[in-house]
Amino acid sequence: MKIEKSIIDSLEPIELFNSVILDNRNFTGISQDSRKILKDYIFVCIQGEHSNGHEFAKQAVERGSSLIISQKKLPKEINCPYIVVKDTKLAMARLSALFYNYPSKELDLIGVTGTNGKTTVTHLVETVFEKAGMSCALIGTLGSRFSSADKYDSTDHTTPQATELQQNLRSFADKNIKKVVMEVSSHSLEQHRVAGCEFSGVVFTNLTQDHLDFHITMDNYFKAKTKLLNFIKKEPEKSKYAVINVDDKYFKQLPDLIPANIDNFKILTYGIDNKADITAENIKFSVDGANFLCKTPLGNSKVKLQLTGMFNVYNVLTAISVGIAEGIPLKTCINAVESVEAIPGRFEVVSRKPLVIVDYAHTPNGLENVLQAARELVPPKGNLICVFGCGGDRDVTKRPQMGKIAEDLCDKIVITSDNPRTEDPQQIITDILTGIKELNSKKIVVEADRSIAIEEAIMNSHSEDVIILAGKGHEDYQIINHEKFHFDDKEEAKNALKKIKR
Repeated sequence: MKIEKSIIDSLEPIELFNSVILDNRNFTGISQDSRKILKDYIFVCIQGEHSNGHEFAKQAVERGSSLIISQKKLPKEINCPYIVVKDTKLAMARLSALFYNYPSKELDLIGVTGTNGKTTVTHLVETVFEKAGMSCALIGTLGSRFSSADKYDSTDHTTPQATELQQNLRSFADKNIKKVVMEVSSHSLEQHRVAGCEFSGVVFTNLTQDHLDFHITMDNYFKAKTKLLNFIKKEPEKSKYAVINVDDKYFKQLPDLIPANIDNFKILTYGIDNKADITAENIKFSVDGANFLCKTPLGNSKVKLQLTGMFNVYNVLTAISVGIAEGIPLKTCINAVESVEAIPGRFEVVSRKPLVIVDYAHTPNGLENVLQAARELVPPKGNLICVFGCGGDRDVTKRPQMGKIAEDLCDKIVITSDNPRTEDPQQIITDILTGIKELNSKKIVVEADRSIAIEEAIMNSHSEDVIILAGKGHEDYQIINHEKFHFDDKEEAKNALKKIKR
């Protein structure tokens, strides 16, 4: 890639240093990680959560970088052309899209955003496309993959950094994959990771409290999510759409916020409580799944899911809405969602007696949804038991809320550690306990060691009980300080179940 004056201008430069006319030099890569820099790479200085990329500019030059993008003037010993810009994250996204030749222009890219349900929805949509005979790649919390038959390639974030994201999209386009469904986090929208992407479809699931350590207020969080609307494809001949949950008190405003000048654009709404294009009636739940009548503009159809819980009914309505927006027959959409057995770490059944379920729920709304779904499955003589904690270095205000939700919905609670990161696990537990009214020792157990907590919950259960292991889901690690240690809720549960003597 050559850097011409028009490209420099697109980065909104504040200053150019060391004669940046760049003499037709061909740049061979881009990275914000100085350890990955090779000869003639562009190094972008990013202020991260734990480190500042400006401190590694010298190392990047020593490794072969021939252009640096920074947000401030660098020391004189940096003998390399560099450009000072207002926002290096935005510059990196624009350069990455350019470097990989704007792959999203060649794709039908569907972005799914919201607090809960993104992972399940993207997997359901992937299945809908594949049942319709279309290849579909996926990017999200579990990783990226070319199709459902492939293993996940790990990604560092729900929505990868711009360089990794554009590289993934280019690899999909080069394999003639036309459909890509991607989780789009609020952090990625605020940090410009998807700048340079063009979306054919945008999907809004729900908005409930999360990430307030980053966004501060729910209004800021909502505004971050709505930024996805800015990346809808502009070409008038291309069909575009938005799928919106009108039962959500925030997202029901979205139809009024979508620019009126987008050509060939349609809005499809879904919901259960409010008037919507796609809705569900006569909903029934069991441990084997959920049944309901789906009503759509294409007609009505009975649906028999292998997934259960009201939250999964919403997830399925989302995927059906995307299918309809894409012109896929309703019967194909229904067959697709009915075929999905489980999503890793999302209400995933580990055993039947007792019924042990692992779920990623780590927000107040997510925990409430999962516990309400689990309550539907508890036999008359059974108890609902929940093992959960809260992540460290994250929104502290949700901790007492989650304690209250667990107290209100469960018969027994084991409060434990999640990913404490740099916080004291005992302090996190104390924050959770402030939301609990009655610290009854028969109902509330505190055990900071998550392995012991899971074992005690299972060992002290009865065959009729339902046990929810909440917060970590698919994760196979625990973060303590800045280190990751292997830890898998499913493994821990299976080990504990082996010790039960009925």
